[in-house]
Amino acid sequence: MRGQVLGVDQRSGDGLVAGEDGQRYRFTPADWAQRGEPAIGVTVDFETAGDHALNVFPLPVPGGDRHVLAPPPPRVVASDRNKFVAALLAFFLGTLGVHRFYLGRTGSAVTMLVLTFTVVGMLVSGPWALIDALRYLFMSEREFAVRYARPA
Repeated sequence: MRGQVLGVDQRSGDGLVAGEDGQRYRFTPADWAQRGEPAIGVTVDFETAGDHALNVFPLPVPGGDRHVLAPPPPRVVASDRNKFVAALLAFFLGTLGVHRFYLGRTGSAVTMLVLTFTVVGMLVSGPWALIDALRYLFMSEREFAVRYARPA
């Protein structure tokens, strides 16, 4: 049967394999039939005896002699917010913190709004909004989506 190593106890060397049948099987260092130590994510071939994996062999990865699976592709993050809209809001209504409300940053949005009602605060929130506008424009789409994604 084929499967994948889910975990290995570093102290004892005991491990757990997820079989292609959906079951989990335990193995000990004596069951590992290859020189070296098992690693999480390794694809293996093994025999079963109840809930125990016997003769656990790592399978080679195509294109090399490594036994570890390739890392999964990066997760694509989608955002329902637009960085250009946020930048325009920051540029035109930034001192009121509207762009921060738009992005779900209500704490800093309220702070900017309160600061706007004082002369000294206006001197702080004006450059703050301009910097935010420029930051949004120069930020990559992926970074923007990750940073300002709404909680599910």
